[in-house]
Amino acid sequence: MAQNSSGVSERLPFKTKLAFGVGSGAESIALFSVGSYAMLYYNQVLGLEAHLAGLAISASLFLDGISDPLVGSLSDRTKSRWGRRHIYMFFAPIPIVLSLWAVFNPPDGLGTWALFSWFAVTVVMLRQSMTFYHTPHLALGSELSRDYTERSKVMSYNSFFTWAGAAATTWIALSYFFQATPEYPRGLLNPEPYGPFSVIMGGIALALLAASAWFTRDRIPHLPKPPENLPKYSPFEFFKDIGKAFNNINYVWLLVAYFFLSMMIGLRGGLHLYTNTYYWHLGSEQIRFFVIGSFAGYLSAFLFAAMLHGRFDKKATIIVSAIVYALAPSIPILVGFAGALTPQTPNLLAILIAFSVLSYGAASVLSISIMSALADIADENELKFGLRQEGVLYSTRALFAKVDQAIGAALAGFVLTLIAFPTKAKVGEVPAEVIWNLALWDGILAGVPGFIAVFFYARYKITRASYEETKAALAARRAAGLAPQATAVSAAVDVPEPLVPPTAPRPAE
Repeated sequence: MAQNSSGVSERLPFKTKLAFGVGSGAESIALFSVGSYAMLYYNQVLGLEAHLAGLAISASLFLDGISDPLVGSLSDRTKSRWGRRHIYMFFAPIPIVLSLWAVFNPPDGLGTWALFSWFAVTVVMLRQSMTFYHTPHLALGSELSRDYTERSKVMSYNSFFTWAGAAATTWIALSYFFQATPEYPRGLLNPEPYGPFSVIMGGIALALLAASAWFTRDRIPHLPKPPENLPKYSPFEFFKDIGKAFNNINYVWLLVAYFFLSMMIGLRGGLHLYTNTYYWHLGSEQIRFFVIGSFAGYLSAFLFAAMLHGRFDKKATIIVSAIVYALAPSIPILVGFAGALTPQTPNLLAILIAFSVLSYGAASVLSISIMSALADIADENELKFGLRQEGVLYSTRALFAKVDQAIGAALAGFVLTLIAFPTKAKVGEVPAEVIWNLALWDGILAGVPGFIAVFFYARYKITRASYEETKAALAARRAAGLAPQATAVSAAVDVPEPLVPPTAPRPAE
């Protein structure tokens, strides 16, 4: 079993990876509960105007995006007996759960602006509380192992359990809380289940968040620690941390690529339900079976992503999975344009689900690969600056994701307006030209930003060989007894050749 320079095994026990993954699932349960049901609850059940409900959610995302890198930098610089990450993971779950409960339990009799204020404040509190768990937790995942492929396995657990949390929330909500009744044939419009729903989901999330922190605490002695001479957190030091992150050209390429990828995700996310409903003529009972495709895709990525990294390297895996992710959703529509696939095609749903397996699998492999690659970038930055920046690296990427997906969602609304898609449209009554334009945008044009992302992913330079050089230089530094020293930002944009102490052997070229 491989070991690092300190003699600690680089292969993690199953318990640790499972506990880390469970935390990702718990985050997904809390955020998905609000993201999927709060808008409908406040708009259709409580009567808050849609634009006000949307404004509350937008404000929470905006403020959340700003706080992500702030908390990331704070976490990177934290010194405590519980390490840099766990101190936050132990204290964040209580405010997360209280905020989740508060979102779905506003006081009775609130007027419009009071109800809007309650929703805005509670959803902001939820996302801010979650930032203090999510950012350190994700950074922890990249620190658990220094092995090139083992950290990919850790991120496989992150990806799979994030999906599992959202899927479980949907299943529990629709199966046990929002069932149809004689008074409410559409169960989601029944106001009574929302309170109990928030209590149960909050309880599950609390147990899993706490379990993830508790059952990974034994790794604290083995995790990287901030340099002794590292200044305390301050606004000035925060901007220095951001500067160091952007000083790494590999990180910049991944962020630029993610900008275009998120634009594709937001655009397709806004249009895909329209395409399934009006182009393929699928009902909601059929659309729900796409969960089979997502499960198969995420499970495949969970099982094989690290294997792909071991055989083909992360860069090649990133490029290929990004191409497949951009292309796979387009293939059924291209075949439909050719007349070979229509709403009347036998087994149409099975065919579409098969392509969704390919799409979800590629998306999950890509996510795992990027998350693992960010840990490799953290190694480069540790060598160059004497500081591991997992918190800043992951949280700044999260900021980009929230901004970019908001742009993509806005583009989806613009496209629907551009093609003159009618309101309250009925299947089979929308003009053929409008349906054709809808499919063109969702199936073809939405993929263009994805292929632009591929171009920038291809400029990412870290390979297994360069990673091993960086790892060897860091190990040599530790073996020579040289503690990492925080340094100022260099003017260079590429990571320099590893600086190895004169008494230590140089890494193999």
